[in-house]
Order: sequence, then C-alpha cells, then structure tokens
Amino acid sequence: MTEDTLHTWQQTAQYWVKHSDTIRTMFAPLTRALIEHTGIHEGHSVLDVAGGAGEPSLTIAETVGPRGSVTCTDAVLEMVEAARSEANRRGLRNIEFRQCTADFLPFPANSFDAVVSRLGVMFFPDSLAAMREMLRVLKPNGTLALAVWHKSEVNPFCYLVSGVIERHVKSPAADPDSPNAFRFAETGKLAGVLTQAGAVDVDESVFSFDIEAPLSPEGFWTMRSQTSDTLRGKLAQLPTDEQARIAAEVKQAVKEFFPANHMKFPAQMIIVTGTKPH
Repeated sequence: MTEDTLHTWQQTAQYWVKHSDTIRTMFAPLTRALIEHTGIHEGHSVLDVAGGAGEPSLTIAETVGPRGSVTCTDAVLEMVEAARSEANRRGLRNIEFRQCTADFLPFPANSFDAVVSRLGVMFFPDSLAAMREMLRVLKPNGTLALAVWHKSEVNPFCYLVSGVIERHVKSPAADPDSPNAFRFAETGKLAGVLTQAGAVDVDESVFSFDIEAPLSPEGFWTMRSQTSDTLRGKLAQLPTDEQARIAAEVKQAVKEFFPANHMKFPAQMIIVTGTKPH
C-alpha cells in the first residue's frame, strides 16, 4: 500500500469506527454469503484480509467456535484496534489481530483453511500480488473468497449519491484499473486476476441482497459523507450553503428506500472463489 493510500485510510478510519455497528448490520448478509461460499465451519482456521473494524472476522469467529481460529488483518492500526476492542467486548478468545498489508502477509505458507476479503481487494494497489500472497498462506485445497461491488448502476446505495454530487462537482473519468470501489465491477475481471494469481476452480456469482439498517435519510447521508474519502474531498471544495443543498438533494433522491425511516437498498455484489492447488 502506498503512503498516500495508507494516509487516506488512516484519515477515514475514525469514521468507519464511528459507524461500525451500522456497517456491520448493512453487510451482514454479505458476510454470511462469504462464509457459505468458502464452506467455513467449526474448527476452521481463517484469515480475514482488510477486515477493517472487525467484519467479517467477528462473525466468522463465532462460526468457527473455540476449536477454530480467526486472524483479522488490516493495514490501518486504528481499524485493527477497533476490531480488537469489539472482540474483547464480545468475549471472543479465538481471534487474533495483525496490522499488515495484503501484499505482505506475515504468516507462514499453508497456514489457513480459508482466506476471505470483503470489499477490500478493489482498493489494493497491486491486487495480483495480494491474491498471490493470500494463496500462499492458504492450505492446499483451501478456499479463497473475495467480495466486491457490482456495477454502480445496479446499486442505488451508490449511484443516487454520485448522481447528485456530479451535478455539483465535475470529476474526470476514473482509471478503471486504479484502486476504487468499482474496479472489479465488470463480471469476469476479478475472476481473471484470481486465475492469473494461481487459483484453480475459480467461480464467480452475483449476490443480491438488501442493504438494511435502522437509519433515516439524514443518518444515511451523515454516514456516507463521512466514510467515503472521495465524498469528503469533494464536499470540502464547496461552500457551506452548497454542501447543505447537496445534503437536501441526496435525502430527497433516496427517500423511497427509507420506508418508515428504515434504510433498505437493493444491492448486488460479486463473489469470486478459488482453490489453492496441491
């Protein structure tokens, strides 16, 4: 991870920690899907790469039980410490924490039954190197599972906000291969990189679910505008009155997805799995 990228995530970490309970609820169905796709069960040893403030590590720790183990990693110390704090609060004793980047995992080869990364791989500067490293620490015949955003246009959680922002702040087209949320949104792209990294039996599926949480439109905008470094940067360029107009426009744009002031967006993710050969 480059110094600039690390610095960006260090700045963002405080907001991910602040909203960690909401984010955990929002993506709980995706966490369960990753567990199912990897066949994680009691007694397994699992590595979570870019686990952020603790998910899916914490849920996996409950799944594998006391005979299993989970190692939660993230490049940002603040994220790791937040995850450790939540594990302690829950009384989980089968989980360890390490600050490290995905392309340099400080573990011996053939260490884990399964490796997962939920909504992380699209931000790795060198995704191919990271996947090779994840396969290195995986046991032969073990499964690696990666979850990423599908296209923005099928995810109103994303496109409704970006549509409003684009009316106020014009941005150059992003490099589709640079670290960004939709880097692997095209079907087949992530699967191709995982195959190149050396995985076999690579499989790709689209996972549809609802992003739900007890949030009002106001709470949604607070969370989105704080947890996205891109959004924070764009808003910082604007005067206060224009920021207020954007907030009002976003709340209006998303209101149909907040029945009874409860957030419920239809969402689509891509889950790619692969096996480490003998």
